Amino acid sequence: MADNCFHCGQAIPQQDLVLKPIQGETQHFCCNGCASVCEVIHEAGMESFYQRTPAGELLSPPPPPNKNIDFYDYDEVQSQFVENLSDRREITLMSEAIHCAACVWLIEHTLAKLDGVLLARVNFTNKQIKIRWDNSKIKLSQIIKELNAIGYDATPYDPSASEAAYKKANRDLLYRLGFAGFAMMNVMWFSVALYTGAADDSEYRNYFHWLEFIIATVALGYSGQPFLKGAWTAIKSKTVGMDVSISLGMLTTYFYSLWVTLVPSHSGDVYFDTLIDFMFLLLIGRYLEAISKNKAIDSSRRLMDLQPKVARKNLEGVESVVPVRTLLKGDTIVVKPGEQIPVDGKIILGESTVNESMLSGESKEIHKHVNDSVIAGTLNVDGHLTIEVRSILQDTQLGKIVHMVEEAQGSKAPIQCTADKIMPWFVSTTITLALASFVYWFFNESIEFAVMTATAVLIITCPCAFGLATPMAIAVASGVSARNGILVKNGTVLEILHSIDHFVFDKTGTLTKGKMKVVEEGYLDANQRTQILRDVASIETMSEHSLANAIVDSVKQEFDYGVNSWSKVTNFNISSGKGVEGVIDEALYQIGTAGWLVELGITIPQTLKDKADQQAILAQTAVWIAKNGSVLGVLFLEDEIRPEAVELISRLKAKGKKVTLLSGDLNVVANRVAEQIGGMEVIAEVLPEDKNQVIRDIQAKGVKVAMVGDGVNDAPALVRANVGIALGSGTDVSMDSADIVLMNNELLAVDTAIELSAKTLRTIKQNIASSVTYNLIMVPLAMSGVLTPLIAAITMPLSSLIVIGNAARIRSFFNKRH
Repeated sequence: MADNCFHCGQAIPQQDLVLKPIQGETQHFCCNGCASVCEVIHEAGMESFYQRTPAGELLSPPPPPNKNIDFYDYDEVQSQFVENLSDRREITLMSEAIHCAACVWLIEHTLAKLDGVLLARVNFTNKQIKIRWDNSKIKLSQIIKELNAIGYDATPYDPSASEAAYKKANRDLLYRLGFAGFAMMNVMWFSVALYTGAADDSEYRNYFHWLEFIIATVALGYSGQPFLKGAWTAIKSKTVGMDVSISLGMLTTYFYSLWVTLVPSHSGDVYFDTLIDFMFLLLIGRYLEAISKNKAIDSSRRLMDLQPKVARKNLEGVESVVPVRTLLKGDTIVVKPGEQIPVDGKIILGESTVNESMLSGESKEIHKHVNDSVIAGTLNVDGHLTIEVRSILQDTQLGKIVHMVEEAQGSKAPIQCTADKIMPWFVSTTITLALASFVYWFFNESIEFAVMTATAVLIITCPCAFGLATPMAIAVASGVSARNGILVKNGTVLEILHSIDHFVFDKTGTLTKGKMKVVEEGYLDANQRTQILRDVASIETMSEHSLANAIVDSVKQEFDYGVNSWSKVTNFNISSGKGVEGVIDEALYQIGTAGWLVELGITIPQTLKDKADQQAILAQTAVWIAKNGSVLGVLFLEDEIRPEAVELISRLKAKGKKVTLLSGDLNVVANRVAEQIGGMEVIAEVLPEDKNQVIRDIQAKGVKVAMVGDGVNDAPALVRANVGIALGSGTDVSMDSADIVLMNNELLAVDTAIELSAKTLRTIKQNIASSVTYNLIMVPLAMSGVLTPLIAAITMPLSSLIVIGNAARIRSFFNKRH
C-alpha cells in the first residue's frame, strides 16, 4: 500500500485513504480534495504537474498552464502558494513577459480596474506580481486570464520554477540574438558588394536588395518578435511603452527599404542592413541587462538556496531521504556533521556546534543541546543531531526572511511612484519628437535623412533607465542587507530612514539584554557564601522565573557546576509573585521578596536592609534568602546594558538625531539606564497601550520618528512610527510589525541601516540624474541628425546598464564596513 498521496506527496493516515482511477490506474490519495484536483489536472492535459525526481518523489511545482488555468481556483492547489485561504487572499505571480517599466504601469492599471482585486503591485526587478484579491468576488483564474489577455502569461511564483523560467527566457533571448547575428553577417556581404560598385548596375542592385529583404524579413519576424509583440500588446491596451518606439523605428526603416526595393527606379538606398544591425545590438543590450539585473538582485535567491530540499527522515530508527515538502510537524529527522539543517525544529537527541552566520551576518558558532531550537539553512558543524520538525519551507524563519526580502524588493518608494507617473508620458513625448524630426527633415533635406533621423530618435530615448533607477537600488540594498543580518521588509524605509529626526528606544530587551544578572551580594556570614549559593541555585533550577534563571546562570558561571552538582531538593513550592521554597537536608529555604519574608514572620536584619535601600537607588532588584526562619543574605540583580548601546547612542547624537528612552519601568530605573549609556531624554512609567500615543504626540510636532523595540507591547508603536525597527531576538509580533528586523541582534546595526539608507538614496538620485542627462544630451543629437540609428542602438542599452551597474555598487557597502 502506498505511504504517500499521489497528488501532494503527504503521508496517508490509514483511515483517510482514498482510491481513485487516474488514466486507467488506481492511485492512492490522502483526501477527496487531492483526488479531485488530480483528476481535474489530468482531464486538462496537465500531467506535467507531477514532475518527479529519479527516486519517484514529488518535488516540482505545477508548470505554467497551457490550456486550462481554472484548476488554480481549487483551494487544494492554491494552498501551495497562498498562506491564508480566507475570502481575502494574497499570492505572488511570475511573468517573464515583464521587461520594461511601462509593463509595470500597464499591469497595475489593468488589474486595478477589476472588481475584487484589492492590490496589484509589480516587482520589475524580479518579474513578480503581488496580488491581493477578494475570492468571493473574483477567482484567481479570472485574474490570470486578464493578464494573459494583455500579453503576460503569469503563473504562481515558486523559487525553483522562477529559476527555471529565468533560464528559459534567457536561452530564448540568446537564440534570437544568435539568429540576428547570423543574419547581420550575411546581409553585410551584400551591403559591401552594393557599396563597392554593385549598386551602379541596376540588375545587381535589384538582386541584392531582394536578398537583403528576404533575410531582413525573417530576422524581423523572429529576432524582432520580443519588440513587436510588446508593442502590439501595449497598443491593444491603449497605452505606450518602450517597445512601441523601438518597433516604430524598425518598421519605418523596413518599409522604407521595401519601398525602395519595389520601385527599382528609386535612387535611394535600402537600410535592411541597418535594421538588422540595430536589432542585433538591441538584443545584446537586453540580454546583458537581464544578466546584470539578475546578478544585482541574486541575494534573495542565494538565501533560498541555503535551505536544503531533502532531509533524512527518521521513522522507527530507519533513515530515508525524502523531500522536505513531504515532512509534517512532529516528524523526526537526522542531520549529520557538515550538513545544513533543512527545517526549523527542536533537538531531541545529540548535541553539536551550529553555524548561524546566515542569520546574523557574523561567523558565530553556537553550541546546541537537547531542547534547543535550530533553524533551517544553518550548518551543523560537528555533531549528530536528531530533530523534531516544527516548520518547513516557506513557514521556516529562513522562508519568512526570503518572503520579506522579496516584499521589500517589490515595494515602491515615494520617489519611484513619481517616476511611474511620468513613465506613460515619456514614450508619447518620444514619438512626438520623432514625428517632428521626420517632418522637419522631410522638407529641409530628403526622405531618407528624415526616416533615419526619426528612427534614431525613436531608438535613442530609453525610459528603462529612468524606470530602473529606484527599483534596482532598493532590490540590491534589500538583498545584500538581508545577507548581513539586517532584514528590510519595506523598501520605502530605505529612502526615508536617513532623514529620521527622532529615535525612540524601548528599554528592556533593546537597550538592555532583557536578562537579569547578579551584580551584588550581602551576607550575615560571608564564610557560608559558597554553600548558600549552591543551595539557592539548586532550588532555583526548579523554577522557570527569569530571576531564578539569572541566579542559576551566575552560580554556574562562577563555580562551573554541572547537572550532578546540585543539592537534592524536596517539598518545592512556588508562591506566585513572591518567591519559592524548598527543603535541602531537612532545612527549609525561602527565597523571594522582603515583603513575603515579613509575611512569614521572618525579621529582616537592619544591616542588610540598609544595603538593600542603597542598591534600590541604583534600580537593582533584591532577592532575599532565609533558612529555617532566619535571613542568611540577599542577592541584587540588574538588567545588563547591551555593550554596543553606548556607542550607538553616541553615533546618533553625532548625526544630530534626538534620542529618547521609552519604558514602562519606574523613573528611577529608566533614568539609571539612560545615565549608563551616555544620557538621553527619558519617558518612563508608560503603560504598554500608551506607547503608541507617545509616538503619535512626537509626530504631531512635525517630527519623523523611528521606534526601536522588541516586545509585544512595542508592536503598536512600531507600526505608528515612520520607521519601525525590531530586534531579531524579540517576539514574532514585534518583528511582524516592524519595517526593519535586526536578525543579528546588534544594536549598532541601527546605525548601519541609516548609512545604508543614505547610500541607497544617493544611488537612486545618481541613477535618475544619469538617465535624465543621457536623454537631454542624446535626444537633441538624434533630432539634429548627428546620430545614426546604429549609434542609437548601441547607446540606448548602455544607459540601462549604467543604472544597473551603479545600483550593484551597493553590494560593496558591507565589505567596506567589515
